[in-house]
Amino acid sequence: MPFYTMQHKLNLYNTLTRKRELFEPMHAPFVGMYVCGPTVYGEPHLGHARSAVTFDVLYRYLKYLGYKVRYVRNITDVGHLENDADEGEDKIQKRAKLEHLEPMEVVQHYTNVYQKDMATLNVMSPDIEPRASGHIIEQIQMIQEILENGMAYEVNGSVYFDVPAYHKNNNYGKLSGRIIEDLLSNTRDTEGQGEKRSPLDFALWKKASPQHIMRWPSPWSDGFPGWHLECSAMSRKYLGETFDIHGGGLDLMFPHHECEIAQSQASHSHSDAARYWVHNNMITVNGQKMGKSLGNFINLSELFSGNHKMLEQAYSPMTIRFFILQAHYRSTLDFSNEALQAAQKGYRKLMNGLRVLEKMSYPEEGISTPDEKLNEELLKLTEDCFRGLNDDLNTARTIASLFNLLKKINSLYLGQLQIGALTRGTFDTIRTTYTELVTDVLGLKEEPTADMEEMLDLVLGFYKEAKEHKAYDKVDAIRAELKKQGIVIKDLKTGIDWAYEE
Repeated sequence: MPFYTMQHKLNLYNTLTRKRELFEPMHAPFVGMYVCGPTVYGEPHLGHARSAVTFDVLYRYLKYLGYKVRYVRNITDVGHLENDADEGEDKIQKRAKLEHLEPMEVVQHYTNVYQKDMATLNVMSPDIEPRASGHIIEQIQMIQEILENGMAYEVNGSVYFDVPAYHKNNNYGKLSGRIIEDLLSNTRDTEGQGEKRSPLDFALWKKASPQHIMRWPSPWSDGFPGWHLECSAMSRKYLGETFDIHGGGLDLMFPHHECEIAQSQASHSHSDAARYWVHNNMITVNGQKMGKSLGNFINLSELFSGNHKMLEQAYSPMTIRFFILQAHYRSTLDFSNEALQAAQKGYRKLMNGLRVLEKMSYPEEGISTPDEKLNEELLKLTEDCFRGLNDDLNTARTIASLFNLLKKINSLYLGQLQIGALTRGTFDTIRTTYTELVTDVLGLKEEPTADMEEMLDLVLGFYKEAKEHKAYDKVDAIRAELKKQGIVIKDLKTGIDWAYEE
């Protein structure tokens, strides 16, 4: 077990209570975590990446702390209508018509694209990735329970959740902080309420119009489930009526997650579904939320290729991952080329640290009297790397702490500090902590291939030969060409090495 687990505990900000809380699983060491996944009707963009990377780090860290996690992230492949409303065309069906495809062809294609892009970002696959269309039976069952409990009603083959009836004995708005009287006041003049008794009511089941392709039989009509219902049914099936963590983007807090809580309580009358509700903030562009509906989003494939009018260059997947991690997940993250270029340098700096540690080894014989002050300082820096993670998954602080630790690692590598002045335990703790946090928890990895490593070794051989023959024009030319590729040559007392340019 890592040394820090006995000293620190994970705290998470719970949107439901609006405060940081010590994370205590219901049935430790088991943890159930559900995260709202994508609606697969288009290519994933930077906003999708932020949510996926955020909860990937939470998943990784929980596992690193020794928990046995069941991570469920759904695929929405039906029922998500335009403008997240109860009327309009299904987003997937609309795309299918435009491309002259079956809706499930659209679903499969964009699911494949999403999974490929997430893998490229080194996002781990969830343990279960259920599709809404594969859980129609569970959704119908939940609707029947809500009807039996008097908190839903059927009209012309559609079923709606009765928000005012639910609110009499519960609190609709408890998650988002909305007040139902204000919501009613703001929607009083809304036209087209149609079948709903209240403008706040939302669809659990919609009767399909004649032209609607995606439909299933139900006790009420041939139709399809409401978007909010899907996550409630699937999370309950795989994690139980009450589970530990529910995650998603801040834009889903209302109405989607608010409705999930209402549905869960209305169907079995005692649970908010999840005990900790965790929300990541949005990506912005010039202060405006990035999203498909606003037309200012950048697909991940465009980021990887650099083929977008807002991009000055292509950015590697690990640069994008670092860009996301350099801000706390609950803060907004504003897109700019300058920010991505800074992230590229930060990522390379951490990777240089991994390379340095690979080359370092503890001397067979340390000194008889270790430097106690130095050992204490380095162990304190090492311990500090976990404080950010334990304080509401603050990856920005953890990265800053890793950079502080890296300064000492570089001093040891360059001989400015003596490795032999450390105890073997301190040396191993530094190496293990830095390596495992960067790779296993933050999920950053080396991007160059083995072929590139071999090429660099060859080039460094030519560089060394040119120096020995005092062919300084060749020395300068090799340095200049490698610098164009983001590689700098380092002439050390111990030999010649290379590093990413920071």
